[in-house]
Amino acid sequence: MGSDKRTLTPLQTFRIPSAVDGTDTDRTPGRTVDRARDRALGRALVAAWQADGIFQIHATPAQQAATERALAASRAFCSRPLKEKAAHVSDLTYSGYVASGEEETAGERDGSEIFTVCPDIPADDPRVIERWPCHGPVPWPSSAYARAMKDYMAAVGEIGHRLLRLTALGLGLDDPDHFTRLTADGWHHMRVLRFPPADATSERGIGSHTDYGLLVIAAQDDVGGLYIRPPVPGEERGRNWLPGESMAGRYEHDDPWTYVTPVPGVFTVFPGDIMQFMTGGALLSTPHKVRLATRERYTLAYFHEPSFNAVARPLTAPGADEHIHYGTHFTSMFRRCYPRRITTARMNTEGRLKILDHLREEALHAQ
Repeated sequence: MGSDKRTLTPLQTFRIPSAVDGTDTDRTPGRTVDRARDRALGRALVAAWQADGIFQIHATPAQQAATERALAASRAFCSRPLKEKAAHVSDLTYSGYVASGEEETAGERDGSEIFTVCPDIPADDPRVIERWPCHGPVPWPSSAYARAMKDYMAAVGEIGHRLLRLTALGLGLDDPDHFTRLTADGWHHMRVLRFPPADATSERGIGSHTDYGLLVIAAQDDVGGLYIRPPVPGEERGRNWLPGESMAGRYEHDDPWTYVTPVPGVFTVFPGDIMQFMTGGALLSTPHKVRLATRERYTLAYFHEPSFNAVARPLTAPGADEHIHYGTHFTSMFRRCYPRRITTARMNTEGRLKILDHLREEALHAQ
């Protein structure tokens, strides 16, 4: 099928400075922070997204070491018996284990095996006691696994912060913190994925979709299987934040798709739905899918997100009624993905969506 042809397009690859626009602390000896240089880099990043839908950034040795530890922890966990893995599920938060086939895209079962890591909020936190949806402790399989994943998320979270500042500058905004102001105490989370080898009946890893958040930073092992769809002139892109609209399954078998060749020591970065919403389509959420390979494959997909109670608005009309309340959006997306999960069932039984409605109204009044 046309969707599975490997279009080998070299991705643009950048080095990200340790500080952006002079307000971060720069510990590099002898380095001066240059706003003009940061604006130029930001414009290059924006142009790469607009041309290709994705770019790569070089990992530092410390970031690469954190990546390798996280991938090793994932391999060790996935090697455990299914019964043991399936015990690590929470009825409070969408953190925890997802078996292969439990998640669907456009009505078809995906092959991915997942451990989702959402913010790890203690049971005695007031938000958990007050029954905020999606809030609770992560059901970690071990302290070593927790340490590896938290270290990795801290490393890529710093990258996400700098990338958002560069993106603001690249879009010509005077305020480099336009996006990062939303992501203070962000609802950053991650999907730790394993894909089984393809078999005679299926090569489907994950069907075509866009991601629901602001910014996606991903790392993959050497096996490969990720395809992305670059922006296509005149092509309509769905708005997942609106009822009845979705990119799930769209254009899955229509060219063009770009195969993301595994490259050691890089992260791949692309925008999510909230970035498309905020920029009015100047930056489009990037459709992507996964095809299974002859060997099992491991990846880490990190989402750099607004805070749970943040309200995102379009850059061109910040005072308009149009908005996305992040907590409502996140909850809606996960309920859509996991209608039969125990987390969704408890949310329904205890009426936690009413609490979410109250949080949204409170957040809107606070603006």
